[in-house]
Amino acid sequence: MPRSAAALRALLACTLAAPLSAQAAAPASPEWRRGSVCYEVFVRSFHDSDGDGVGDLEGLVRKLDHVNDGDPASQRDLGAGCIWLMPIARSTSYHGYDVTDYYRVDPEYGTNDDFKRLVAEAHRRGIRVIVDLVLNHMSAEHPYFRSALLDPASPYREWFHWSPTERRTRGWTAPTWHRAPGRDEYYYGLFWHGMPDLNLAHPAVKAEAERITRFWLEEMGADGFRLDAVGHFFESDDDPRNGPGVHPWLRDFAAHVRRVKPDAFTVGEVWDSIGAQRAYHPGQLDAYFAFEVSDALLDAVRTGAGGRLAAAVQRAERELGPGGWGSFQRNHDQTRTLTALGGDAARARLAASLLLTLPGIPFVYYGEEVGMTADKPDPRLRTPMHWTRAPAAGFTRGVPWEPLQPDSLTANVEAQDSDPASLLSHYRRLIHLRAAHPALGRGDFVPLEAGEGALAFLRRAEGRTVLVAADLGGRGLPGLSLRSAAGVLPEGRWTARPLLGGAARADLRAGADGALAGRVAGALKPFETLVLELSPAP
Repeated sequence: MPRSAAALRALLACTLAAPLSAQAAAPASPEWRRGSVCYEVFVRSFHDSDGDGVGDLEGLVRKLDHVNDGDPASQRDLGAGCIWLMPIARSTSYHGYDVTDYYRVDPEYGTNDDFKRLVAEAHRRGIRVIVDLVLNHMSAEHPYFRSALLDPASPYREWFHWSPTERRTRGWTAPTWHRAPGRDEYYYGLFWHGMPDLNLAHPAVKAEAERITRFWLEEMGADGFRLDAVGHFFESDDDPRNGPGVHPWLRDFAAHVRRVKPDAFTVGEVWDSIGAQRAYHPGQLDAYFAFEVSDALLDAVRTGAGGRLAAAVQRAERELGPGGWGSFQRNHDQTRTLTALGGDAARARLAASLLLTLPGIPFVYYGEEVGMTADKPDPRLRTPMHWTRAPAAGFTRGVPWEPLQPDSLTANVEAQDSDPASLLSHYRRLIHLRAAHPALGRGDFVPLEAGEGALAFLRRAEGRTVLVAADLGGRGLPGLSLRSAAGVLPEGRWTARPLLGGAARADLRAGADGALAGRVAGALKPFETLVLELSPAP
């Protein structure tokens, strides 16, 4: 803690020294996210360029061709259209969610200029870059909080929440009100004593949030933000979830972002049901992660029953709107997909097929595409990426900051790169297919009756229709009898052209009421997914 007012002023001056200037334009396309896939990256664990065992921005630049090489025809890349970087601002912890300087890249990752070069290289390949923006809380080591602790008359005193007594937070077992060192009072830090919550209702805090936002959009060239812990921005009577003050705050914040950069993309973490997320639309952030759909997807793959998944997708489309929600299997806070599925590679492949053919804006956590495994605690969910069979899996020339997973010799890019049957090749095909076909990228969602152990649905957009059918039960299917509600397709016979999966013939007819009925002939292998483009029969 600073020992003098002069030292404190010096710390604050360093924090605020953030010049603003123009940055290179992002790839032109206001609708880039419709049909695109986002790739979540933990920079610390992606690739280390200098051998210190910690991933860095230069390492990420060197591996951008894995994400998207800029050549749509190559399909030797994932073809993702954006990357989401977990926190990269200066911090005291490995994870970065306790920020000490919002205007500086963490020195372990590089410099502000390194980030600008990353943006330029990403844009050259058609990749947008969104960064984690942590506004719910900051580090207890941040100069503003240190000032508030040092001096009760500090101008930053009202930036935080204080209480003369320890309070309890509804639904939280761990302490959330922490005794201030050397003072007979408590401060609020929902997640940890090292991350005091900000008082976002205070005008100065709101103004600083807008300044930070402008800096990253204009000076640094970011294309948008993933906002951490949005559902906890405002509390209500010691209830930390979805306080009513969050909605007007987010409307003002979103309007500010659009003024600064009209095509910037914002996606928020509201870890709650779709019903609770409905209050966050419209006019607030562009999208929110649909945790309910993620849970239903993994449940469908585990159990072989797809009814809950179809209902959750319909609910998300209805309540959050097309393009208003992010889909995903697992993220940096959750057990990885293959581990959650008991190591069953066929089910993991099926989960990827569903994620990348259903609606939503798909987010893929780094390493999922090669089947990396991981379980809690959190550092083990965020271990280094597996690139090769070499020591340290090609992640570093040194000692990795966290030990690798035991499957690094098989679950790596090198081992799967040239194998057309690998999980990596499967992800590549699906992501490129989604980008190439408007019906998959931005089409509506029409569930079909398909019988026990199967899931089938239509995606429709711009006069094109795609049928997706999957064996969820793992027993294989000799064929599928399908039926829909009325008003799905124009009357007549429909033929099918395979886009993904084995050869299949379809005998489908829409009646005068537009209800589709018929059969897809041709066996589905256990856990296989077919993607068929439908066309009116001549």
